Amino acid sequence: AGRGRVELLKTDCIICGVHFLPDATPRKVGWKAVARTLSDFAAMGGLPRHLLVTLAVPSDCQMRWVEDVYRGVNKCARAFGCFVVGGETSSLPAGAPVMISVAGSGSARRSQVVLRSGGRPGDLLFVTGRLGGSQRGRHLSFMPRLAEGDWLSRHFRVHAMMDLSDGLAMDLPRLATASKCGFRLDENAVPRSRGVTVQEALKDGEDYELLFAISERSSRRLIAEWPEKFPGLKLTHVGALAEEGAQGLSGGWDHFRERA
Repeated sequence: AGRGRVELLKTDCIICGVHFLPDATPRKVGWKAVARTLSDFAAMGGLPRHLLVTLAVPSDCQMRWVEDVYRGVNKCARAFGCFVVGGETSSLPAGAPVMISVAGSGSARRSQVVLRSGGRPGDLLFVTGRLGGSQRGRHLSFMPRLAEGDWLSRHFRVHAMMDLSDGLAMDLPRLATASKCGFRLDENAVPRSRGVTVQEALKDGEDYELLFAISERSSRRLIAEWPEKFPGLKLTHVGALAEEGAQGLSGGWDHFRERA
């Protein structure tokens, strides 16, 4: 990836009936397939470059639907400065669910790569945007926080960061565990989408906002500079990492939960 840089690789997939419904707008399905992968680059403070897209569809799938999916794929790639350089299409038996897999490569400055595991006791926890209500359609049109993740990792010593794909109730314990820390969460401070309860904000999942840990000292400058840099995006202090102990959080998006 060049001197002073590290290469980043990520793959993700979406499946009809799990990540989108059969009547979802195909362009939005294509957007989501790419945006999910890009969101993981954002969470590491990196930027994507090349994408490989594999689409597997049942034999009774209409070509126009497939073409519109690729229009959504390309729209998302262009919006965030990366390129679809290849991939594969494959047929499935009639009635099988559509599957779209996106593999991405990119890079980051070695000095600004952020993992989940670098959090320290006393770090403050912040969340971008608002949480909850993703099933009302936002899960198909969210914006991966690439600019925000890049800026944060360039200008601050972010100790740990991840994107909220499975809900704060599930993802915060993952970050704390990876960092060998406990945590405290102020549930009343959790930023909520309009019309969403606290529990929905914690457990709905598919928010794709950033959760990160930063020292209390650095947070003062962050809070002062954020509104000018990202005036349309809320930033909320929701808790802190601790030496040990954790609140009893449960719920969130479980990919292996049996669904009706």
